[in-house]
Amino acid sequence: MSEKEENVLTRIMWQRKKDVADTKRAVSINELLWEAEKRTDYHSLSAALRAGPEPRIIAEVKKASPSAGELRRHYDASAIAQSYGAAGATAISVLTEPHHFMGSLDDLRKVRKVMNIPVLRKDFIAETYQLAEAAARGADVVLLIVAALEPGHCEILYREALELNLEVIVEVHDRAELDVALACGEAIIGVNSRNLKTLVTDLEVAHGLAGEIPDDRVCIAESGIRTAEDILKLQAAGYDGFLIGESLLRESHPGQALRALIKEVRG
Repeated sequence: MSEKEENVLTRIMWQRKKDVADTKRAVSINELLWEAEKRTDYHSLSAALRAGPEPRIIAEVKKASPSAGELRRHYDASAIAQSYGAAGATAISVLTEPHHFMGSLDDLRKVRKVMNIPVLRKDFIAETYQLAEAAARGADVVLLIVAALEPGHCEILYREALELNLEVIVEVHDRAELDVALACGEAIIGVNSRNLKTLVTDLEVAHGLAGEIPDDRVCIAESGIRTAEDILKLQAAGYDGFLIGESLLRESHPGQALRALIKEVRG
């Protein structure tokens, strides 16, 4: 990773740690753990990616992104999620990072309330408190980004997530990061084709790492997936699922766009 990339990630992770420190003053981790213990509505993304009808798409809801800016002026996370579910989404990804993606935990809570399929909290997870937030607010799955964490910290957070009944996607961009993910024995492997420095996507990243992932590991491709051809090629390479957001959210009716994409893949 270049110094510039590391500095960008360092700033983002520093901000998220500051956010957590501020939130802790209002809500203790014990309160969150108590809420999480009461939950009975967990859904397995791993199971859905192994056995659900193809193509298995994790459809993303977010208001904005660093690469695209504001995607939707009028944003209703739960309504978009419902349209995805009706169109055949395998799971829903909810951006909860507030500074670059304009997300919130309230979006996560609202989506969980209306959806009966796996829900991913997508954020820059820096510490245990955020895992407790995810479990308390309705997530089934969390994202851990290898490039954003200190050596060894990913495995610690992974084990803590499992203790909270959360599944984990460990996101990687290269072979060295993949080794870290593979050490997290039950984690879903997420290969992100977006370059952290330029924000440009190149699906050759996903294709290049596909052969390095053991056949018995559930894996998904993230970023830059726009067409049925993209999905069919990545399916052939061995990916079990596909996280898609911006290409759907740019459309006037994201759910209809997802339905059309799934129909085209199925032929």
